[in-house]
Amino acid sequence: MYNQGAVEGAANKESGSRVFVYEVVGLRQNEETDNTNYQIRKSGSVFIRVPYNRMNQEMRRITRLGGKIVSIQPASALQQLNGKASLGIANSEGNGQATPANATKPAEEQLKNKDNKGNTMTQAKAKKDSHADVPVNTYRPNSPFVGKCISNEPLVKEGGIGIVQHLKFDLSGSNLKYIEGQSIGIIPPGVDKNGKPEKLRLYSIASTRHGDDVDDKTVSLCVRQLEYKHPESGETVYGVCSTHLCFLEPGAEVKITGPVGKEMLLPSDPDAKVIMMATGTGIAPMRAYLWRMFKDAERAANPEYQFNGFAWLIFGVPTTPNILYKEELEEMQQKYPDNFRLTYAISREQKNPQGGRMYIQDRVAEHADELWQLIKDEKTHTYICGLRGMEDGIDAALTAAAAKEGVTWSTYQKEIKKAGRWHVETY
Repeated sequence: MYNQGAVEGAANKESGSRVFVYEVVGLRQNEETDNTNYQIRKSGSVFIRVPYNRMNQEMRRITRLGGKIVSIQPASALQQLNGKASLGIANSEGNGQATPANATKPAEEQLKNKDNKGNTMTQAKAKKDSHADVPVNTYRPNSPFVGKCISNEPLVKEGGIGIVQHLKFDLSGSNLKYIEGQSIGIIPPGVDKNGKPEKLRLYSIASTRHGDDVDDKTVSLCVRQLEYKHPESGETVYGVCSTHLCFLEPGAEVKITGPVGKEMLLPSDPDAKVIMMATGTGIAPMRAYLWRMFKDAERAANPEYQFNGFAWLIFGVPTTPNILYKEELEEMQQKYPDNFRLTYAISREQKNPQGGRMYIQDRVAEHADELWQLIKDEKTHTYICGLRGMEDGIDAALTAAAAKEGVTWSTYQKEIKKAGRWHVETY
């Protein structure tokens, strides 16, 4: 399937179409890569030529083989910078060997900050707001606030997988104030295996600053009971704090610390564009954002913030009964169709283009070009929350989309992080 050859020879075969070079690391040797006829090394990179019309397909194939795309460059630019016969690159339509990792280093360094017209990319604007006034650590582990559980409601419908609960706590009598995107700590009762008091666990807040009752007296969490097999004994192990919370009775006391965190805060601009990518309980901060944007009672409580921008939630879950807050989300979408877009990735029910399970990274790949156009807008903030495993796939999809305009995604991503427009909280 892969053909070794210099850029010039391959480019002649692909006249009339744009061609890009993927630098890939981490490809693992297996039955499928055995058939590709190129060497897979434990370290270093392979370089693969990809026609424009195969970019998304090749990106998904590389991800399936365990690889990670670290850069994508136009082949014509690499050819010009390195000399027509100096760059041996595997062709995604043919058969061949990979080049050494440093083969295109000079070109990469020179192209790194170029746009598709050869101009130096505009630097993303620096953060305007340091969030100095955001409350943090009002209550610390050695002196937590003792609140009470008001309600504990199941979020997973019949036929779903696992236990996920929506908990609401009473903050009456406390000084605990928070804003959307922050977290609180919960200290479970009892002692650990060493006989010491249990340490706090952090949970993203699932309510707005005014609370679910819009009275500034509550805070809510979205908690999944942690469950896994012990690697040695094979016994099922349940998370200490998550189990405590999932089965907490209304009226029970709970030790709360915080709030903490400034990474996931919403911009104050009501005309902002907000992209949200979440898996499972990673929906918690997204729910807080969406309530602030679209819930009638919240909008009434925030006359200074009337959201009129655009929000897009891409939400990954295993089954339809696992779509947390489904009724709330779909009600907001129906009421604000021009401002809120809702996309599900239901892994055990939907198929990706290769016939495998539809994960959130597959949805991102499906909409990568559209997302890339949004991300370039200086008013756009992107939020990712949930399982860390989705990050590589999201990066791969956006790498391919950005490369179509001659932009190196990894470089651009660093710039928007610096500007405070790329927010990640994964675990």
